[in-house]
Amino acid sequence: QVQLVESGGGLVQPGGSLRLSCAASGYALDGYHIGWFRQAPGKEREGLLCISRNDHTTVYIDSVKGRFTIARGNVRNTVYLQMNNLKPEDTAVYYCATDRNRYSCSGDPGMYSSWGQGTQVTVSS
Repeated sequence: QVQLVESGGGLVQPGGSLRLSCAASGYALDGYHIGWFRQAPGKEREGLLCISRNDHTTVYIDSVKGRFTIARGNVRNTVYLQMNNLKPEDTAVYYCATDRNRYSCSGDPGMYSSWGQGTQVTVSS
């Protein structure tokens, strides 16, 4: 399994920005599709965006379109989630995920087998 680690979460005011990182130890993530998900208290985990192996990006929920973007870093084992104009409803634990046995993106958490531990994002004034 690919071991993923998220970082970059924290407390931010509404309208602010954060950049989350998803890194892998010992793997070059440019050989994998990477999805970003979030889970708020009492809610199901939901798929946000995904970047495919050929860098095609997909956004899965309307509420983050135009505010969140996904991109690979210059460092081959990192994928970023840039979040702008954050809102209180974006408060959640954010996860990145992949699956080495699948080769396409999906917004369904069940299609991923390797997950990071998550990073908390809190949007509050």
